[in-house]
Amino acid sequence: MSRVALVQLQVSMQKDKNLKSGIEYVREAKTKKAELVVFPEFLMAYSPPDQTANELAKIAETINGEFVSTLKTIAKRNTISIIATIYEKSRIRNRVYDTALLISKKGKLSSVYRKLHLYDAFGFKESSKLVKGKELASPVRTNIGSIGMMICYDVRFPEMSRILALMGADVLVMPSAWVQGENKVEHWQTMLKARAIENGCYVVAPDQIGNVYVGHSMIVDPLGRTVLDMEEREGLEVVDLSNRLINDTRKQLPLLRNRRSDIYSKHFRK
Repeated sequence: MSRVALVQLQVSMQKDKNLKSGIEYVREAKTKKAELVVFPEFLMAYSPPDQTANELAKIAETINGEFVSTLKTIAKRNTISIIATIYEKSRIRNRVYDTALLISKKGKLSSVYRKLHLYDAFGFKESSKLVKGKELASPVRTNIGSIGMMICYDVRFPEMSRILALMGADVLVMPSAWVQGENKVEHWQTMLKARAIENGCYVVAPDQIGNVYVGHSMIVDPLGRTVLDMEEREGLEVVDLSNRLINDTRKQLPLLRNRRSDIYSKHFRK
C-alpha cells in the first residue's frame, strides 16, 4: 500500500498566497503519512477570462524560479513527493506553458510535463494565453508506482493515457481545473473511470473548486471504482493505493497485452 494525498482548493490571483496554502497542505499531508501530495492545475494562480496574455506572462516563472524552489525545499524538509503545476515562461512572447512538475521527497525535480492539449473548446481558448507542450513525459518510478502525468483536457484524448500505460505507467496523475458547464461533471467522472478501466491503472485527479471550476477531485481504481470523490468540499484527503490490485487487474483483464496493434497500424491516419 502507498498513501497519496489529494488537495482540492480554490486558488486566488495572488501567487504568494497560493504558495503559502500549498506549503500548509504539504505539511498536513505529511502528518497524515502520505508519500505523495498532488495539487490541482493552476496552483500558481487563477487566471480570469479578462486577464490579458501579457499580464499572465508576468506571473510566470522558470522551473528554477522561486515558486518551484520553495516547493523543492518544503518537499525535502518534509520528505514527501509533490506534484504541482505552474505557469512556465516560454520563448514565445506573451505565451506560457501550463507545466506539471514531479518533485521527489529529496527535493529534486524528477519530471516536467508541459500540457499537450490546450482547452480550445466550449467557448474557451487557452491558446490565447498558453503554448502547447511538445513531448510526453516518460513515466517515473516512485514509491506509489510508475507515474504518468497528464493535465485536465488531456483526459479527453485516450491515446495519451494508453501510450503512457504502454510506457509503463500504472498510476495516471491529472492535475485539473475542470470548467463548469452542462454535463461537465458527468463527462469528468465518466472519462476518469474509462481511463482507469481501459489501462488497468489508478487515476489520481485533483481538481480546483470555486471560480469557474467544478471540484469533484477523484481517485479511481484499476477496476473503475470511485475510491474518492471530494464533491464540492475544499481540503485534503488521503487514499491508500494498492500495487497488488494493479497487478491482479492487469493479469485478469489483460487489455494492454490483448491489443491488436498489427491491425490498428493499418488504419492509422494523422
